[in-house]
Amino acid sequence: MYKIGFDNEKYLKMQSEKIRERIAKFGGKLYLEFGGKLFDDFHASRVLPGFAPDSKIRMLAELKDQAEIIIAINAADITKNKVRGDLGITYDLDVLRLIDAFRGFGLYVSGVVLTRYEASSVVEAFKRKLEALEIKVYKHYEIENYPYDIDKIVSDEGYGKNEYVETTRSLVVVTAPGPGSGKIATCLSQIYHDFKRGIKSGYAKFETFPIWNIPLKHPVNVAYEAATADLNDMNMIDPFHLEAYGETTVNYNRDIEIFPVVRSMFEGILGECPYKSPTDMGVNMAGNCIFDDEAVRFGAKKEIIRRYYDALCNQRKGNSCKDEIDKIQLLMKQSGIDIKERKCIESALNKAQDTGAPAVAIELCDGTIITGKTSALLGASSAALINAVKAIANIDDGIDIIAPEVLEPVQKLKIENLGNHNPRLHTDEVLIALAITAATRDDAKRAMEALKELKGAELHSSVILSPVDVATFKKLGINVTCEPVYQTKKLFHG
Repeated sequence: MYKIGFDNEKYLKMQSEKIRERIAKFGGKLYLEFGGKLFDDFHASRVLPGFAPDSKIRMLAELKDQAEIIIAINAADITKNKVRGDLGITYDLDVLRLIDAFRGFGLYVSGVVLTRYEASSVVEAFKRKLEALEIKVYKHYEIENYPYDIDKIVSDEGYGKNEYVETTRSLVVVTAPGPGSGKIATCLSQIYHDFKRGIKSGYAKFETFPIWNIPLKHPVNVAYEAATADLNDMNMIDPFHLEAYGETTVNYNRDIEIFPVVRSMFEGILGECPYKSPTDMGVNMAGNCIFDDEAVRFGAKKEIIRRYYDALCNQRKGNSCKDEIDKIQLLMKQSGIDIKERKCIESALNKAQDTGAPAVAIELCDGTIITGKTSALLGASSAALINAVKAIANIDDGIDIIAPEVLEPVQKLKIENLGNHNPRLHTDEVLIALAITAATRDDAKRAMEALKELKGAELHSSVILSPVDVATFKKLGINVTCEPVYQTKKLFHG
């Protein structure tokens, strides 16, 4: 049963106020390192039911008159054609996507910083492309023995060699396509140059997870560890905060490990560090906006199970290692999580066993379980989708809501013109056929209107789904997991 446990409007208000407060603390200019996803944060929306995936970008949009954005990208990631796993696009292309998205919200992008810059044909081609698009590009250089040689780093031979990004607004958000892009180094480099120019500025970090003011082993924080199992991140009690204030707060290992270095850098630039702990550096207000702890615990536990199945499927595809699976299994054991808590899993497996073919089960937001089986006309995903909207719209199970005269030409097109061997319709094809039928039939129209009610539903497949079906379900807001097995023994799965 889907229940909201997070107050999104309160979050937007509190978060904006906290950032304005931090800007004022540093005399009117703040470099804000933005970790995680600025928009489409579906992880946060799953573990904090009620959190809108675009909350952070909406919050920034409220500050757009004060804010500008710098995007940092590691030059080595351009050279290696590093790919964002969630989007399937390279980091350099994601920079362009991010700029478009920010501009779409009315936010000003002041430039792109090429961190750890080293000239190569690929990097130079990307630089020329950005400049041809009238986007300013800046070079930041690798500093020998970074981040440990503080005297070298905080000097004209260190940060002083970097090109200075001219900024004009009080809030400078520094973001990136992914981790390891050099966001904090970009912020500190800018503060160094500001100090040399007599400009007062400061630094803060905005990272949604782990949430600092809920327990270390709270399922929401455990879900963050599961989501970053491939990076081997670990939540920890912040020892610096505990020593300074006698207060127990949660941070993660990388921030805790690097804090003494960051503190030394601030002392080298400003003469003193404005923060006593990694927790002090943060501005995240998410923990203050949870109003139903049981609801967020339930959502987080389901997310941990989803991450477990994602890791299993990635291993089957050759994209992850056993260590990641072992870590998530340990987290599940420590949290007392049983995969049976996600009811659609057992339902899908039972349906597959009964029919001897792939099956899909969907748990609707009211707790109802809907299944779909493989047939000559529809794959299990398409069948489950149709059965789900029929259930939501109270349409009798025996009624065919897609007209045969619509389905048959689509099948014929697939086989005779598009070279497919399988006439079964994918979910996107079924939805197009349903939309066409809805123009002339009321029951199909009601089924179309029911699609929006699928947002937040849970789905499990007895086999690994095609990328087309996974993409369709995600667009509908359905949370997908699969058993780590393929439907066939073929080596290539498109």
